[in-house]
Amino acid sequence: MPEQPPPDHPPVATRRPTSRTIHGQVRDDDYEWLREKDSEAVQAHLEAENAWTRARTEHLADLRETIFTEIRSRTRETDLSVPSRNRDHWYYGRSFEGREYGATCRVPAGGPDDWTPPRPAEDCAPDQPALPGEEVLLDLDALAEGHEFFSLGGASISPDGGRLAYATDVVGDERYTVRIKDLASGDLLDDVIEGTLGGGTWDRAGENLYYSTVDAAWRADKIWRHRVGTAQADDELVHHETDARFFTGVGRSRSDRFLMIVSGSKTTSEFRFLDADDPDAGWQVFAERVEGVEYSLDHGRLLGDDTFFVLHNATGPDFELGTAPCRPTPQEQWRALVPHDPAVRLEDVDAFATHLVLHQRSEGLTQLRILDLDDTATGSGVADDHLIEFDEPVYTVGTGGNASFASPVLRLGYTTMSIPSSVYDYDVRTRELTLLRRAPVLGGYDPADYEEHRLWAIADDGERVPISLVARRGAVVDGPVPTLLYGYGSYEASIDPYFSIARLSLLDRGAAFAIAHVRGGGEMGRRWYDDGKLMRKQHTFSDFAACARHLVHTGWASPDSLVAEGASAGGLLMGAVANQVPELFGGIVAGVPFVDALTTMLDSTLPLTVTEYDEWGNPEADPEVYAYMRTYAPYDNVTDQAYPPILAETSLNDTRVLYVEPAKWVARLRATAPDARPDVLLRTEMAAGHGGVSGRYKSWRDRAFTLAWILDRMGLAAGG
Repeated sequence: MPEQPPPDHPPVATRRPTSRTIHGQVRDDDYEWLREKDSEAVQAHLEAENAWTRARTEHLADLRETIFTEIRSRTRETDLSVPSRNRDHWYYGRSFEGREYGATCRVPAGGPDDWTPPRPAEDCAPDQPALPGEEVLLDLDALAEGHEFFSLGGASISPDGGRLAYATDVVGDERYTVRIKDLASGDLLDDVIEGTLGGGTWDRAGENLYYSTVDAAWRADKIWRHRVGTAQADDELVHHETDARFFTGVGRSRSDRFLMIVSGSKTTSEFRFLDADDPDAGWQVFAERVEGVEYSLDHGRLLGDDTFFVLHNATGPDFELGTAPCRPTPQEQWRALVPHDPAVRLEDVDAFATHLVLHQRSEGLTQLRILDLDDTATGSGVADDHLIEFDEPVYTVGTGGNASFASPVLRLGYTTMSIPSSVYDYDVRTRELTLLRRAPVLGGYDPADYEEHRLWAIADDGERVPISLVARRGAVVDGPVPTLLYGYGSYEASIDPYFSIARLSLLDRGAAFAIAHVRGGGEMGRRWYDDGKLMRKQHTFSDFAACARHLVHTGWASPDSLVAEGASAGGLLMGAVANQVPELFGGIVAGVPFVDALTTMLDSTLPLTVTEYDEWGNPEADPEVYAYMRTYAPYDNVTDQAYPPILAETSLNDTRVLYVEPAKWVARLRATAPDARPDVLLRTEMAAGHGGVSGRYKSWRDRAFTLAWILDRMGLAAGG
């Protein structure tokens, strides 16, 4: 078949008018037909959009290849992670030059007091073990062979270390198939569990695997028990969450004693537990759900007694850490261990045999707080309470790889916008912080060549909005620099400062990168989230605009080379600011964007809609919510005005934000704002899901495409 010549004009989606009357108001829609994913017309339209995007970005082909080469040349392709202790083994991941996915491995630990991770040879050949006694648990490249898309949804080792349950998705729709591997023989068992939401959780004996499945609306609603060696058809339904606002999931306490099932909406939670020491008691509800009360459980010991540590918001919006006996206990009987503090948002708690780790944030920064437990201590049983300190003024810290309940050493990860991801061990006994590894950046990278800033914009209502920014040192000396401003602002998700090798391709060409920590996220505590959702959602958009103006007014940026980027709910943010303040930006990147929010929230049969009512409201039932959403929903507010160039990126198999949303949005932009036609682009991955393409080389090329477009908008594309 001869190659088709590139198109000389953008696709024009056929208008097929439909209308719907909601609360007495008529809502017209010419492009709802694009929802018919499997129709030839829709497939042809998406392919035509891809062809147009290729044609309009053809001049960037060399730059894309250069950026891909930069990312690859800065990355150590044959590498391995720092081993993490889990019971009797050290576990680590390996990557290999030329391979997309890598492998998961382990070696035996030296004994109960061996808390110092082994140091593999960094120049180990791919066909050689990285450590003596290496056992390859999963060869991900072999599992991905023959599939255009591959994702490992989760892998779980049984407590005795003898079995591995792992989940794979080869489509991108996040429907996983779980298989079980016998690690003694290396053989796969006959067990195959299909249609799960990710991986599974073993019971203490390693004989039963618990997993979750979703309903037609893509809501995790059922927990099942699978007995190893039986068919999936014989699996026992353990819990069915019938309230459509609630998700459910299952896990096991680090102590191995308790299995826990959580049911949670955006505002309310409820835990069930099964005690391995008393299985005949069955599953018990710890505390009945109370609307607006969120809590989580972990198990440990305090003052010689088995204790549930309860992180909850019953006494204040920024949460309190309480304690309770290991039995059903109503909230009025929870005892405060760390009282509520409006200046400190408590986010999570990890219980270990000798200490607790509190994940918290204050003034927009993440913190790790250690509570040393001592049975001989008077009063609460907490012998000491302190933060792990770092020198940099703006950073992100969190824990990872801490599976062993008895460990006196805490594994943590640390990064800033100029310091690559770093792995530390913190000895709780001595307070010694040991750097185990800093992710290598090849080619002579030096963090000192870059400067980081915490800026504060003033929102329309006077609220101070933090901005994190990184640039080459001295970049702004000669005036404004091209800047990429990233934002999200939903679900209380915090976009904390982080390092990116790919971002260096921007910074080293003279650009700056900034994160707008807008309301709707969780950076400044629960109030920050509450003030940017439901009937206050407009704060998310006006905060982002305030951050853009601040960068311009303080001399960091200029509107003609200021590019905005956001994805998913952050894509809704992009669509809103494109409508409301298009003059502030020289370009906008909207990834898997939630731009047709009102249509989605009006259809309770669509994936996730009902569970989202606590975030956006229910416009179908409430006329005030409908009227408010209609003021900001991007698709509904496209007008004939001057828009900046827009790149919308989506995936055909996305089950979270359907491809149809950006497809409709782009079609309406082209039809409504004729001057924007050539510069509004839609790129659809035809074999991927919400997270985009799979495989590291594919993802690098994917990011190189986006960065090349951004650099072009900034005026920095010349010279490759």
